[in-house]
Amino acid sequence: MTAISTTPFSANNINYTPAAKPIVVICIDGSADEYLDITAANGRLPHLQQMSKTGFRGMVRGALPSFTNVNNSSIVTGVSPAVHGISGNFFYDAAKDQEVMMNSSEYLRAETILAAAANAGRKVAVVTAKEKLRDILSHKLNGIAFSAEKANLAQKATHGIDDVENIVGYKTPAIYSADASLFVLRAGVALIKKGLADFLYLSLTDYMQHTYAPEAEESLAFYEAMDKAIGELVAAGAIVGATADHGMNAKVKADGSPNVIFVEEILEEKFGDGFRVICPITDPYVKHHGALGSYVVVHINNKDIIPDVKTWLSLQVGITEVHDRSTATRLLEQPEDRIGDLVVLSARDVVVGRRPKDHDISALDGTLRSHGGRYEEMVPMIISHPINQKYRMKASGDPRNFDVFDFTINGTN
Repeated sequence: MTAISTTPFSANNINYTPAAKPIVVICIDGSADEYLDITAANGRLPHLQQMSKTGFRGMVRGALPSFTNVNNSSIVTGVSPAVHGISGNFFYDAAKDQEVMMNSSEYLRAETILAAAANAGRKVAVVTAKEKLRDILSHKLNGIAFSAEKANLAQKATHGIDDVENIVGYKTPAIYSADASLFVLRAGVALIKKGLADFLYLSLTDYMQHTYAPEAEESLAFYEAMDKAIGELVAAGAIVGATADHGMNAKVKADGSPNVIFVEEILEEKFGDGFRVICPITDPYVKHHGALGSYVVVHINNKDIIPDVKTWLSLQVGITEVHDRSTATRLLEQPEDRIGDLVVLSARDVVVGRRPKDHDISALDGTLRSHGGRYEEMVPMIISHPINQKYRMKASGDPRNFDVFDFTINGTN
């Protein structure tokens, strides 16, 4: 096996000094801390429990909105949305007067840790469950990048690798399955063992967390299988850091029906026409959430009524925060030109949407469990190796999920 580069590198004004060991960072999509606690309490999380004892486990604050594209972009750049520019999975592009998916690297305003590591001589691989993330995560990357969703389509010229199914030893999984995430982890193990990568970012999917509560047997079995694969990464000599992009909560009423506030509808009823509500959670995976999350932005044609609309929305039951553009830019660390006139967040058990006709709740694969607001902002972070005194102090402050590369690389030296 060729020597692993220890050449220092930097990205977005943060310096990284990697050890001569494989580095693996995992984003356990949608993993609220209770998933780990409940699985561990059932004796089915031995490897992650051992990592917590010999290494580090704590809670960290994610980026808002607590959505996939936002937080994955923060994790791979090490900076907030205000810097990297990704404000959701979906946004209104005022310059183009179009509502578009924000899944292209053209929207990324910061360099990635992954590209910088590759330029410093590391053999970098990005494996994501969702194809929608691959373009952003592989921005300017000289390395391997493929998704579990379309693993069978990966080609050397475009993905840095081909014959993925044979390398991993598993067929391309269905995206709406536990296997989509497990394929990512198994791919990571295979890439390290075969000497194809020594610096990896593995991003899972939250289909299971959207569909099953932490105590469900399906969740327990999934986390147990995930724990086994993570144990194999550590056994292969890797320093592993794991965090989540966001947590997950049930968004239902006492009778189990979806607890939704249709913001565009109620605004039109109160103030008339002239509103455009954007749901940044919107993506191709409708069975996850039906494009309903706990964070929306509101574009208002008549700027004179913004203060009145803000005040009125703030008084609605189930709405917990309403911020104007300047406050959201500062308080929520948002890119000012990619949010609305108002940003609206909802309660732990509430989602906000546009109008009933804009959301196909019937597409859900179970009850409505979702994310996006404050109540999914705090997530776990686990490091496989002991962290040094400097990073123990940092952990006692306000660590972020997008510090995970910093902790995994610099904190274990």
